[in-house]
Amino acid sequence: MKPSLHEALQMDIHRINREIENIVKYDKDVPRTSVLARSVLRLIRSGGKRLRPIMVITGSRFGTASTGRRQYQLAAAAEFIHAASLIHDDIIDRSDLRRGAPSLHTQTGVAEAVHIGNYMSARVVELLSMYTADEDRFVHDLSSIATVQLCLGEYNQLQHAYDYDLSLEEYLEKTRCKTAQLMATCLRVGALSADADSETADMLYRFGESLGMAFQIEDDILDFTATAAAIGKPAGSDLRRGQVTLPVLFALEDAALAPYIRNIHSGVAEEEIEYVLRGIRSGGALAKAEKMREDYLQEAMNAVSPLLSHPAFGQLEVLHRYFGGRAA
Repeated sequence: MKPSLHEALQMDIHRINREIENIVKYDKDVPRTSVLARSVLRLIRSGGKRLRPIMVITGSRFGTASTGRRQYQLAAAAEFIHAASLIHDDIIDRSDLRRGAPSLHTQTGVAEAVHIGNYMSARVVELLSMYTADEDRFVHDLSSIATVQLCLGEYNQLQHAYDYDLSLEEYLEKTRCKTAQLMATCLRVGALSADADSETADMLYRFGESLGMAFQIEDDILDFTATAAAIGKPAGSDLRRGQVTLPVLFALEDAALAPYIRNIHSGVAEEEIEYVLRGIRSGGALAKAEKMREDYLQEAMNAVSPLLSHPAFGQLEVLHRYFGGRAA
């Protein structure tokens, strides 16, 4: 059986999970039996690949200090930030499913879910200020992601719903804010927390940013190619919700298909959506998106080529193979 990512990287996933749960378990202001605590724990235990905490620990292996409690706390904080963003994403996207199960807001109500997501973001900022000394300014990068960058990404997603005039540059910037920056920051923060030099940390950041871009593009492609069982939501969900992803941008270059894409709006007939889905699958848009994904994967390896002789370089190769093989 093929090992999971954390096994291939020889990481203690149970320790990561404990630290994530401890963020809410040891909050003295939140009773463990409260709806808030139970909802957060249910969300955390619902699954997930733990990519972001894994990237923190991977980054820490490029430092001179040993990986310890501090790095696992930072890893847990990164996952908490990501989990909070998923709550808001599902509300904005009006998505009733997350990993094939009911989304949090369908269980608690939208207002309650918004407050739970806000609590998680605020709790991370509070903890990061406690975990770090004043000289560790780099850790505040995670706070910035939690409070600013993800919010900007979510706002842009709302602003550009059904916006078929979205430019490629705007799509790429949205993807950086929403997905790639957190992954990149995880690697950089992990490295600097273990006393890696700034040049190494910056290379890891560029590696993580490129991987994050490739990761999101692959998700965009899967919305058209994967089964509902594989992605935990109906195929074409992004298209139905007006998310103009990379395959859609490329499909808009097809003069015959473009008018049908532009006609998709909230409440459009299902047969019109199915027609566009078939057109995108049979045209060249998915191949163009895949080529861009491969380019980002190559950029990732180029960014860390000076680290080839580092003892932890094999960890980056494992991450790269994981991200590169998601389409297989």
